[in-house]
Amino acid sequence: MKKYRSQEWFGVKDKSGFIARSWLKNQGLPNDAFDGRPIIGICNTWSELTPCNAHLRDLAEQVKQGVLEAGGIAFEFPVMSLGEALMKPTTMLYRNLASMDVEESIRANPLDGVVLLTNCDKTTPACLMGAASVDLPTIVVTGGPMLNGKHQGKDIGSGTDLWKFSEELRAGIITQQEFDEIENNMSRSSGACNTMGTASTLSCMVESLGLSLPGSATIPAVDANRRRVARLSGRRAVELVKENICLSHILTKEAFENAIITNVAIGGSTNFIIHLLAIAGRIGVPLSLDDFDKHSQNIPLLVNLKPSGSYLMEDFHYAGGMPAVINQLLDKVNSNILQINGFTLKDNYCNGVIYNEDVIRNCANPLQDDAGTIVLKGNLAPDGAIIKPSAATPQLLNYKARAFVFENIEDYNERINDLDLDVSQDDILVLKGAGPKGYPGMPEVGNFGLPLKLLKLGVRDMVRISDGRMSGTAFGTIVLHVSPESNVGGTLALVKTGDIIELNCQQRKLTLHVNEDELSIRRESWVPEEINYPRGYTHIYIKTVNQANTGADLNFLTGKSSSIIKREPHPK
Repeated sequence: MKKYRSQEWFGVKDKSGFIARSWLKNQGLPNDAFDGRPIIGICNTWSELTPCNAHLRDLAEQVKQGVLEAGGIAFEFPVMSLGEALMKPTTMLYRNLASMDVEESIRANPLDGVVLLTNCDKTTPACLMGAASVDLPTIVVTGGPMLNGKHQGKDIGSGTDLWKFSEELRAGIITQQEFDEIENNMSRSSGACNTMGTASTLSCMVESLGLSLPGSATIPAVDANRRRVARLSGRRAVELVKENICLSHILTKEAFENAIITNVAIGGSTNFIIHLLAIAGRIGVPLSLDDFDKHSQNIPLLVNLKPSGSYLMEDFHYAGGMPAVINQLLDKVNSNILQINGFTLKDNYCNGVIYNEDVIRNCANPLQDDAGTIVLKGNLAPDGAIIKPSAATPQLLNYKARAFVFENIEDYNERINDLDLDVSQDDILVLKGAGPKGYPGMPEVGNFGLPLKLLKLGVRDMVRISDGRMSGTAFGTIVLHVSPESNVGGTLALVKTGDIIELNCQQRKLTLHVNEDELSIRRESWVPEEINYPRGYTHIYIKTVNQANTGADLNFLTGKSSSIIKREPHPK
């Protein structure tokens, strides 16, 4: 029998082996549990404080059954869970911390392979980042989206329709009573956002990378097929160990390119970019913003989902899901690369079928011909910024106007509802202080709402620019991830109300029309906003976080450090 990593703990007949086996036997394990069969860790981000992941305990039981059926032994372990709905100031602050928890939990324990149970936005990249740094055989099971929301006989989507209804409430179009009714009808089942928000985007990302079983990304959380996939993934985890297929065998440069291409076709979240960069940094694959610009061009938008379209994740699944989409892209992706089930991408998706051509279009009839994320550069964003054209107003994608500046989120909150605010619907709104270091944590405030005086006039979109992120469920003509951020002295810090800014998506330019002499004068007098976190994780984060254009990971976490543990906890 092949000797696995776990036998370094269980396969020795000395004091340390006695300790490892004896204490686990208090859970009823028999002697043959330690006879050399694969040990699979079930890394569970379940938490009642993370509503998207609150059903993962049930999926863990299915994974365990699958592991046992395949001849392995399963051990479930908890890691830090990150819930978008409740955590402050932003879950992005804690993504890197959770990844450290995952990495060290995997490395320190007698595991031969891992099943990652994820769902809510940051739990998926955090788990993948941590697992990539260890590089054991690994498969991902995501928790799936909620069922469609319902209100007054119509489908409503989490996040996307919330932004719409909250603006209508501010503008007096709907009443507080109706807003409260919508609250009761939006989240009808277990699962993550039912729009193509970040959670669903990253589930699709995991499948397009080849790390989850084909067709699993879009299955609704409450569908029995979601449990069936969990069980089959448990079986496959055991096979991965026997075949010695590690994450690095799947996460190649070609796999990352496939994920970029597929993300365009599904109209995925811009958060995808920052997370994919961080995952690539952990596994050691060179990936930059230029790769996103290169590989996302001339790719059509095929999926008609909110926020870029009309339908929701449940409809997407019934219409054919990811197999239908990837089948349409076989001539554009790297189709001969290995995926987690042991087959090539072409093998897995050559038979994908579209069942509803209004939800999933074919390449001959796309929603948009060229929907790729645009990477902008220029003196306002020397290291890059991004914009999602499929969620924007086309007339605003090439635009030049006066800047109206909010110095930070507190300044914005204080003034945004002032009916005498000296702002015009023709202005470009700028928000500073929302970057990785400056907030801290790079929150989803990039889709900050419009001034109340303009909402009352019927304005529903304006060009907005910030160094923050945007919720995957959001929409609008929004420039995000401006790098370097304002807090570290990026040009964004120097912008003043009245300056002229030019957004030119056609030329991929973001320009502040202020001459260099004036910018030098402003830079000399610029003082960064004080960030006072003298202790704890946040202190470490502020001191070590990278900028958005490289994934906002901590500088000492990039790169993998293997699964090897050199020292024992006890003397021989």
